[in-house]
Amino acid sequence: MTEDGFEASLESGNIKISGNEERGFRPYQLLVSSLVGCSGLVLRKVCDKMRMPLESMEIEVREVIRNEKEANRLEKIHLHFKLKSTSLDESKMPRVMELTKKNCSMVQSVNASILIEESYEIIS
Repeated sequence: MTEDGFEASLESGNIKISGNEERGFRPYQLLVSSLVGCSGLVLRKVCDKMRMPLESMEIEVREVIRNEKEANRLEKIHLHFKLKSTSLDESKMPRVMELTKKNCSMVQSVNASILIEESYEIIS
């Protein structure tokens, strides 16, 4: 515990957690970041297994809806994947997105309480 919140010591370094964005990451930002990171890692692995390696990927959080009446509970998160690859098969993308959602442990952990919406675009 610190004056401004908490500090966690992880193998990769320390992370500051605070209700004040100027003093550290807010807890909901860490949750959203976990969903982004897990989804991105899984999507990349799925594409590799389907022999559609990605050259690059950006994940944009397009929407975060919180319910102020229920302790600012997260209700919806929209993740938008921007994918660059010369080998992506558009016809396989619905399956890629389905497998990504199914195999992301973070998405599955919150699936019953937070609506996770995912979309994608292929960048040339």
